[in-house]
Amino acid sequence: MTVSAPMRRLRCAVYTRKSSEEGLDMEFNSLDAQREACEAYITSQKAEGWVPVRDRYDDGGFSGGTLERPGLKNLLADIEAGLVDVIVVYKIDRLSRSLMDFSRLVEVFDKHGVTFVSITQSFNTTTSMGRLTLNILLSFAQFEREVTGERIRDKIAASRRKGMWMGGFVPMGYDVVDRKLIINETEARAIRGMFERFVELGSATLLTRELVAAGALNKRGKSIDKGFLYKALNNRVYLGEAVHKGTSYPGEHQAIIDQALWDKVRSVLAQSPRTRAGNTRAKTPALLKGLMFTATGIAMTPTVSKKGSRLYRYYTSMDAIRNRAGENTETFVRLPAGMVETAVVQQIRTLLLTPEVTARAIEAAQRECPEIEQPDVVAALTGFDALWESLFPAEQARIARLLVERVTVGSDGMAVDLRTEGLGSVVREMVKPRQEMAA
Repeated sequence: MTVSAPMRRLRCAVYTRKSSEEGLDMEFNSLDAQREACEAYITSQKAEGWVPVRDRYDDGGFSGGTLERPGLKNLLADIEAGLVDVIVVYKIDRLSRSLMDFSRLVEVFDKHGVTFVSITQSFNTTTSMGRLTLNILLSFAQFEREVTGERIRDKIAASRRKGMWMGGFVPMGYDVVDRKLIINETEARAIRGMFERFVELGSATLLTRELVAAGALNKRGKSIDKGFLYKALNNRVYLGEAVHKGTSYPGEHQAIIDQALWDKVRSVLAQSPRTRAGNTRAKTPALLKGLMFTATGIAMTPTVSKKGSRLYRYYTSMDAIRNRAGENTETFVRLPAGMVETAVVQQIRTLLLTPEVTARAIEAAQRECPEIEQPDVVAALTGFDALWESLFPAEQARIARLLVERVTVGSDGMAVDLRTEGLGSVVREMVKPRQEMAA
């Protein structure tokens, strides 16, 4: 009696894909329909040993023009692990719409002995004729994708030329109603204020500090930074225009600012950034004026030098100012202001978090204001960084004078002496807003 060999089981993985997310929240969506058809086909091949695998390989909302899809990546990983023998799809373009990408996939399939099956398009990838058929079908799939993309781009371009809103991130100052930009009056006032204030200050840095201190937020609820500010100042949407690939057209929406204000902003932005930065630095008070001394007790004063259109700030010892011949001696000290100020502020931050200074701050604050509680003082000292960044330069200089008794610079480094009496005043100012917010 002849005993037949047992039939080999072929593990079949069903892969489904849909380019858009539309309809995926339905109880029975396109992915479910593809899977149901593929599983029915696998069942029809049960006599050949076909069995479905339990894992699902679905990519809803992913384009077929790329291989960067989570479901496909999981499928490829299982193929390399030897867990799949047959890949079943509804149509070949579900797996890929790119001829080049599909060639790469076929190489992976061949390497691991995996068969690819489309239930609506009968062919066999193990034969030359099957490969030819596959390449022809894929070429048409790629052609269809590229033509569709061209049509979409042409439609967007034509719509933009008519001034229509074609979606995307909604700029601050507008809301979208019936696919049209409608002015949000509250946000529009804020945008006008930014444009007008920028013309007055001539500095995005100073304006950003003002906006942060005022608690201004963008449309996403985040603090406004210089990046957002520059994008807003260069956004022709606020002028009532629609822009497509660098060309602007009259828009269907109303303008938030007029041409005169736009031109004023352009004239400020036309200045060299270095010039505007120099003007900003010139308007910024010296943070450590009257507080810095050399190791020999000589006072250091803020000085400015100019090279071309750039300004450079320093703290220079009085001996160096009075006697240039003393250069390169111990009494001749000149340090970059930005470097020194950053180091001093960092040391203040570190000192404020030490147990000794915290205890002195609690004592000083309660001496000036008995109702202040210890946890409020600790929270205020911990939040010093946020307070400091929100202050204007003049306010930062005032706080520095309240906190710092003396900054001594020597060959062995820099020492910062804090003012005990100043701790109480600063902590009281920091705690008061917290108590008001809690109330």
